[in-house]
Amino acid sequence: MTQTEQLKNDPFASLRFPEFRNYVISRFFFIFTLNMQATLVSWEVYNITRDPFTIGLMGLVEFVPAFFMAFYSGHHIDRSDKRNVLRASIGGNLVCTALLCLATSALFIGGFGKMSTLYTIGFVVFCTGILRSFSGPSSFALVTQLVPKNLTANAASWHTGVWQVGAVAGPAAGGIMYGAFGITYTFLIMLLFMSIAFFGIFFISKKPILAPPKREAFVESVKQGFRFVWKSKEVLGALSLDLFAVLFGGAVALLPVYADTILHVDANGLGMLRSAPALGAVITMVIITFKPLKKNQGKIMLGCVAGFGVCIIVFGISEVFWLSALALMVSGLLDGFSVIVRSTILQLKTPDEMRGRVAALNGIFILSSNELGAFESGTTAKLMGPVAAVVFGGTMTLIVVAYMWAKAPTLRKLEY
Repeated sequence: MTQTEQLKNDPFASLRFPEFRNYVISRFFFIFTLNMQATLVSWEVYNITRDPFTIGLMGLVEFVPAFFMAFYSGHHIDRSDKRNVLRASIGGNLVCTALLCLATSALFIGGFGKMSTLYTIGFVVFCTGILRSFSGPSSFALVTQLVPKNLTANAASWHTGVWQVGAVAGPAAGGIMYGAFGITYTFLIMLLFMSIAFFGIFFISKKPILAPPKREAFVESVKQGFRFVWKSKEVLGALSLDLFAVLFGGAVALLPVYADTILHVDANGLGMLRSAPALGAVITMVIITFKPLKKNQGKIMLGCVAGFGVCIIVFGISEVFWLSALALMVSGLLDGFSVIVRSTILQLKTPDEMRGRVAALNGIFILSSNELGAFESGTTAKLMGPVAAVVFGGTMTLIVVAYMWAKAPTLRKLEY
C-alpha cells in the first residue's frame, strides 16, 4: 500500500500535518470561547431585563453588521493571505472578550448601573458581528492550504467536527463555569482560552494568495460569488437547508428562559442543558472519525435535519429535566452529522479562487439561521410563549425538510 493510500484510509490523516494540527487546536479554542461568551451574554442580558425578546434582539445586533460586512469580507479574503485575516479577526475577538470581562465586573456594574452594562454588551456584540464576517470565511478558505488536495474531505470533516464540538461544548462550559465561579472570573478564563487561539495562528506560515489581486470591481466580484452558488445546485441546496431549517429550529436562545421558568433549574442546570448537545456532538465526532460517511450523504443529511426538528419539538413540550436534556443531546448528535455533510460539500465543490466569497455567503446563511433564529425565537416567545415558540420552530423545520426532499432531488441524491 502506497503512502497516499495509507493516508486516504487514515481517519487522522490531516492531523499528521503540523500546521493543520495547530490550526485545529486554535480553531477549537476560538469557537469554544465564542460560544461560552454567547452563553454568558444571553444569561446576563436576561438577568438584567428578564425579557426573552431582548435576548433575541442581541442576536439581531450581531447579525446586522456581520451580514453587511460579509459582502466585502469574501472579496477581501480571496485577495489576501487568509492566515493574516484570521489572525487579525481572532485578535479583535480577544479585545472584545476583555471588554466584556470589564463590563460584567462588579466594579463596572456598581459604578455605571445595569443599563449601562446592557448597552456596553450590545456594543461589544455589534463589534463581534463585524469580526465574525471575517473569521468564518478566512478559516474556511485556509483549510485547503494546510493539507494536500487528496485530503480535503478528511480535513473538512475535522474542520467541521471541531467547530461542532466547540460550538456546543462552549455554551455548556460557560453555564457550568458561570455557576461555579461567577461571570467575571469565567470571562478571565475565557481570556486565557482566546489567547491560546490567537497565538496558535502564529505557528502557521504565510500562505500564497490563490486569487491574485485583479482590477475587478467589488460589485462584480460579489456577483461572481452569487453566480457560482446559484449554478451549483448541491451548494445552493445545502445552504438553503441550513438557512431555513435552523432558522426555525433553534431552541438555544430560549434556554435561559426554559431553565428559569419551565424546568426551574439554576445556572448549573442551564450548564447541563447546554452540555447535552455537546455530548451528542462528541459522539458524532467519534463516529465520523472512525466510520466516515461513504454513500447516501444527501439522504443522511436530510434525515438528520428532520430528526433534529423532532428533538426540538420534544424539548419544547417537555417539563421533565432529564427528558429535555436527552432531546437536546440527540439533537446535537443529529445536527453534527448534517453540519459535517454540508461543510464537506462546500469544501469539495468550491474552486480555490472563490473560497472566500463562497464562505462569506455561507456565513450569511449561517448568521441568518443562528442570529435571526435567535431573534425569531425571542419574538415568537414574546407573542406565543416559550413552549409554543419552540414547538412551532421544530414543526417548521420538518416542513422545510419535506419541501427540500420533494423539490431538491439533486441534494437528496448527493454522494461524494
